[in-house]
Amino acid sequence: MHLLITGSSGQIGTNLALRYLALGHTVIGVDVRQNLWSTRIPTLIHDLALSPLPDASFTRPDVVVHLAAHAKVHQSVEQPARAHENIVMTHHVLEYCRNANIPLIYSSSREVYGDTLRTTTCETDADFLTAASPYAASKIACEAAIYAYSRCYRLRYIVFRLSNVYGRYDNDAARMERVIPLVIDRLRNGEPITLYGSDKVLDFTHIDDCIDGLMQGIDRLTGGSLNHETINLAAGCGHSLAEMAALAAASLGVNPTILQEPIRVGEITRYVANIDKARALLSFSPRVQLPEGIARAVQWNTSCSSDPRADH
Repeated sequence: MHLLITGSSGQIGTNLALRYLALGHTVIGVDVRQNLWSTRIPTLIHDLALSPLPDASFTRPDVVVHLAAHAKVHQSVEQPARAHENIVMTHHVLEYCRNANIPLIYSSSREVYGDTLRTTTCETDADFLTAASPYAASKIACEAAIYAYSRCYRLRYIVFRLSNVYGRYDNDAARMERVIPLVIDRLRNGEPITLYGSDKVLDFTHIDDCIDGLMQGIDRLTGGSLNHETINLAAGCGHSLAEMAALAAASLGVNPTILQEPIRVGEITRYVANIDKARALLSFSPRVQLPEGIARAVQWNTSCSSDPRADH
């Protein structure tokens, strides 16, 4: 199989590309920057926010996995134009898929559900009225465009709504905004941690579980057994930021200094995914719960801290 992965230099793109390459498949990545973790992923440097995919630059893929996005929620509040660029990028990808008749895997987000304090959240709970940030609005808009392309042009797709993916290849210091690698980095350096809403509950998803779910979806979409679906992909259980920080501190063997600040504008206070649909359609079963996942993340971040650009 031949895959085109946008956002291939990010955490999820790197892990997904390397998994498929290891299985003997062909991958071409598209990103605005070179991959900092691996030299094994062929990458076309291209800004999808500025222009469409230059399809003459690569062989027609069997599937497009669209991961590229400006994904920092609070940054989208401060710079809403970046959320608009998410919509432009997705439009360019959709046009490429429409013109070449290629199925699409799209990485959406738990942010489409807003801040509604449900016990667990099902796929049918998304509502544009609950968008808490420009980033959330961009993801809702991109999903709507995908559904419209499916109706008008018979686009084949699966939309995955991801949640706080963490683990291997997430420690890019220049873009260190993900909460878990940021906490690990500061704990390891003996620095205080600032938690914006320490009792905020999130559904942290280990990268290996995320990649397993994505691959199940890709195989089913390209094989013709699954189409036109929107699926939560997460661990299916919630943990507070304070719990996560305590697990990281325990793995590092340190006593943390934790500073607490109110939740920031645009961020949600609770999300736990209902993953029944993923279980039913993909035989998805998360294997890495947060205590083990944090221990793995600490080990990986520690092992590569001396050479963040090396393959691990």
